[in-house]
Amino acid sequence: MLDKLQVIEDRYLELENLISDPSVIANMTEWQKHTKAHSRMTPIIVKFREYKEVRKGLADTLEMLDENLDDEMRSMAQAELNELKERNSQLEEEMRILLMPRDPNDEKSVIVEIRGGAGGDEAALFAGDLFRMYTRYADNRGWRTELLDSNASDLGGFKEVVFEIDGDGAYSRLKFESGVHRVQRVPETESSGRIHTSTVTVAVLPEAEEVDVAINNNDLRIDTYCASGAGGQHVNKTESAVRITHLPTGVVVQCQDEKSQLKNKEKCMRVLRAKLLELAQAEQHAEQAEVRKNQVGTGDRSERIRTYNFPQGRVTDHRIGLTLHKLDFVLNGDLDELIDALNTAAQSERMKQVD
Repeated sequence: MLDKLQVIEDRYLELENLISDPSVIANMTEWQKHTKAHSRMTPIIVKFREYKEVRKGLADTLEMLDENLDDEMRSMAQAELNELKERNSQLEEEMRILLMPRDPNDEKSVIVEIRGGAGGDEAALFAGDLFRMYTRYADNRGWRTELLDSNASDLGGFKEVVFEIDGDGAYSRLKFESGVHRVQRVPETESSGRIHTSTVTVAVLPEAEEVDVAINNNDLRIDTYCASGAGGQHVNKTESAVRITHLPTGVVVQCQDEKSQLKNKEKCMRVLRAKLLELAQAEQHAEQAEVRKNQVGTGDRSERIRTYNFPQGRVTDHRIGLTLHKLDFVLNGDLDELIDALNTAAQSERMKQVD
C-alpha cells in the first residue's frame, strides 16, 4: 500500500507543477483536467502525509522509550505511543478506503426523475416536496439546478418532474437516492384526520457527455406537440414540446418546459444521453443493474428505501436502519447525515467484497 501511495504522491506533486505552469494555464481545458485530478487526489494525500508524520512520531517515541527515563517521563512516552498507534491504525483504514476503486460516474452531474407512485394526488404533492428537498440540497452545496420536464398535478406537486443538478461530485452524493420513498401523513384533503401512506419513485442518472454515448440521428424519431399544463390545459398553441424516441432501444424522453422547441430538443437530448449511458452500463454490469432496478421498484406501498413519517417527525432509511427525528430539516435539504451514512455503509460492503 505504501508503494502505491508514494506513486500517487509523486503524481500529485507533478500535477501541482502543471497547474501552475503558464503554458498549461493558457490551455483552459487541459488546466481544468489537471486541477480536477489534483483535487481528487488531495484527500488521500492529506491522509498519507499525516500517516508519515505519525510513523515518524512512533519511531521517535520508541527510541525515547529505549533510553533511561524516570517513571513520569516513561509513563508520558508510553501514553503518547498508545495514541500514535491508535491513530496509525485509523489512518491505515481510512487510506485503504480512499484507495478503493471509485465509481467512474462519481464526479458527474446528475439527472433526477421523480414520479408519483401509489397515492394519487397525495403522491404528487410529496413528489413536489422531494423536488424542493433536492433543489435546496443542491443550493446548499453551490450546485446549479435546471428543470428539464414536468407534469404538474391539479392540486399542486408533480405527477412527474425531471431536472438536472450540475455540480462536481453530484452523482457520488445522490446516487443512493434512487428508489421508492414512502410518506406517511394526513393529506390536506383528508377531513377525518386519517394518516395515509403514499409513495414516490426517484431515479438518479449520471449525466452523459456526447463523448460517452454515440447517437445516430437516423435512430431517432422526433415528434413535436403543444405543451400542456395541469389538467391538460394547453399553455401555448405552438408545437414547442418535443418527444424523442430512440428506435433501437425504445427509450422515450420528452421536454416541454421551454417555450422554444430548440431548447426543449436540447434538453431532451441530455436526458436521452443519460438514459442510454445507464442502459449501456447496465448491460456491462447486469448484476448491479438488477440490484438498482429492485431498489427503484414499482412504486407499490410495500416497497421502500426510506419512510418520511410526519406525525412522528422522523425519517427512516430502511437499507441501513437509520432513523433521524429531524424531518423538517431533511425536507429543507439537510441531507448530509443520511448521505454520509449511506456512503459509509456502501464502503463497508465494498471492503467486505475485497476481503
